[in-house]
Amino acid sequence: MEHPGTQYAQKGKLPMDPAPRKPRILLAACGCVAAFKFAKICEIFCDWAEVKAVATPASLRFFNTASLPKNVYLYTDEHERLFWRKVGDKMLHIELCRWADLMVIAPLSANTLAKIAGGMCDNLLTCIVRAWDYNKPMLIALDVHTFTWRNPFTEKHLMSVDELGVNFIPGSDTMAEPSEIHSSVIGVLQSRPLPLN
Repeated sequence: MEHPGTQYAQKGKLPMDPAPRKPRILLAACGCVAAFKFAKICEIFCDWAEVKAVATPASLRFFNTASLPKNVYLYTDEHERLFWRKVGDKMLHIELCRWADLMVIAPLSANTLAKIAGGMCDNLLTCIVRAWDYNKPMLIALDVHTFTWRNPFTEKHLMSVDELGVNFIPGSDTMAEPSEIHSSVIGVLQSRPLPLN
């Protein structure tokens, strides 16, 4: 039997709630060896979320863009340049910030971590991070060499992004596994309600 509210809504007597939408997840990859797992990371979210992806130029050396799921659109620095033509045009990094409910940078390189900690914005990814609304979740999964991990700058940079409210997804010696990244995102989404539209 149909819920009684539905028939009234169809007759214009009761407002119908819009169907819940899928979460919008923006995934990003930096130039690290672990970027070879980026297609898998994209794939594990596609069943239940809308996914868009961002790749730094250096990350493209580590994965084949054709390996990404067909329903994931990949943005690069070139798209940022082509998106904006004249004053008044929309800017891609702003539009991606508006679109996303949550952002995951996996893998995150030491180079991009340092840029984020210093507030630099010299590519599409760092422009997104600089414009990000930190009321929305951002998660990072760092992929660095053991010597880099032990460097005092790494700790300082992680402390800087922690102050912004960025969630760190720990891995063993390298980047967290895609399943661990997935579990972390699920945990964050369960603790925060999504916007209705």
